[in-house]
Amino acid sequence: MASAPPVALTSPDYCNWNPEDASFPEQFAWGASTAAYQIEGGWNADGKGPSTWDTFTHQAGDRVFENQTGDVACSSYTLWEEDLKCIKQLGLTHYRFSLSWSRLLPDGTTGFINQKGVDYYDKMIDSLLANGVTPMVTLYHFDLPQSLEDRGGWRSSATVEAFEAYAQFCFRTFGDRVKLWITINEPYVVAELGYEKGTMAPGVKAPGTGAYLSAHNMIKAHASAWHAYDKLFRKQHGGLVSIALNSDWAEPFHPNSPADHEAAKRHIGFCLDWFATPIFLNGDYPAIMKSKISAMSKKQGYSSSRLPEFTEEEKMTIKGTADFFSLNYYTTRKIKNQDSSCSQPSTTEDKEAEEVTDPSWPVATGSSWLAVVPWGLRHLLKYIKDTYNHPIIYITENGFSQSDPAPLDDSQRWEYFRLTLQEILKAIYIDSVQVRGYFVWSLLDNFEWSCGYSSRFGLFHVDFENAALPRVPYRSAIEYARVIANNKLMNSHE
Repeated sequence: MASAPPVALTSPDYCNWNPEDASFPEQFAWGASTAAYQIEGGWNADGKGPSTWDTFTHQAGDRVFENQTGDVACSSYTLWEEDLKCIKQLGLTHYRFSLSWSRLLPDGTTGFINQKGVDYYDKMIDSLLANGVTPMVTLYHFDLPQSLEDRGGWRSSATVEAFEAYAQFCFRTFGDRVKLWITINEPYVVAELGYEKGTMAPGVKAPGTGAYLSAHNMIKAHASAWHAYDKLFRKQHGGLVSIALNSDWAEPFHPNSPADHEAAKRHIGFCLDWFATPIFLNGDYPAIMKSKISAMSKKQGYSSSRLPEFTEEEKMTIKGTADFFSLNYYTTRKIKNQDSSCSQPSTTEDKEAEEVTDPSWPVATGSSWLAVVPWGLRHLLKYIKDTYNHPIIYITENGFSQSDPAPLDDSQRWEYFRLTLQEILKAIYIDSVQVRGYFVWSLLDNFEWSCGYSSRFGLFHVDFENAALPRVPYRSAIEYARVIANNKLMNSHE
């Protein structure tokens, strides 16, 4: 399923090279991505159990824009055929979606299996394959069964065991047809926002400890699932398993400042490398994280580091547990060195790096944090190639949000995609990075976590005021379909 390795252009060729003259590699995966809680709705339909996001959005408070919920969302649970029409209209070769753990296993365990949930995902997978679309399936995309959270969630080692059992169930149930698996989506976001700052489900505020403990267990859960697939299913099903890691690119704020250069390295270290170093390299956390957190913990009076340690056996188990590199990229930050006061434990204090957005960078209208920096992706791809042994890479999320109401003529977003695809071509042909696929976030406007429906990332507009929830393509969907059909960027006159 992988295409031939790309060939680097020579320097003289590069001088006159136009990315719009270059095709993407043969068998390049063209996709779009979604997540169960963000599009399915049917939050308590047909035996589904509650997830942490059901609980989080149903509780009082200003946790989500206008107290909106994903109870209905795009109603993809009942309107799957409408989603499939969008997929076919784009001409996608791949579609990435997540399974709702609590729709399949209402209490998070295999003690009770919800057959109607199985039937729903069987229908999705079978209809994708019937239309020549390869499914990429994420096991966990932020929506932990509430029953598991009630017993500690990702802070508990019991969830590691529950995740392995859930993964085995999914591999056994769908693995004859699904060949691309993602175990966990963006563990950094779950750890940092779910268990450190509490701004996303489950809403736990445990500064300085919650993120590290939950991340520790997610890494172990991922490794357990990978080994289960490797031992029990790989020979029969021949699939690939990875974990989706998100990261910004980091540029030193002052290019001539050694301190800012080191801070930029720490920013990557405390985000991407936090998970990639143990999984892709040596089974353990990056040295900069270990030294920084240990020193900070000592200054704060802790008897040991707030960063948990892996045993030697765990390190051996974790090392090498990914068959490709799954990357989610949205933006870039400039980074300043920032000495910590050490007064309060937190991941931010430990990192000693301040994030700054360059005022010259355009910003997406629907997300104040999303500065438009397509060239940052090329830098990040080369960093991954050089740091993680030249892996095959799938860009499993990349997107640009519009504020609501969003114009169908989303020319600013298409320019973001066009420039991003140019940078990917440069990474492939100039830097020899093995990029094998690109997935837009997202197929549909959806429930965008704490932003609710105010932030629209979809290739297809969804009218949430209309009970029929019609899907209408934005201009970017039409342009993206042209790229997919020709496997290359198209000049405006083509």
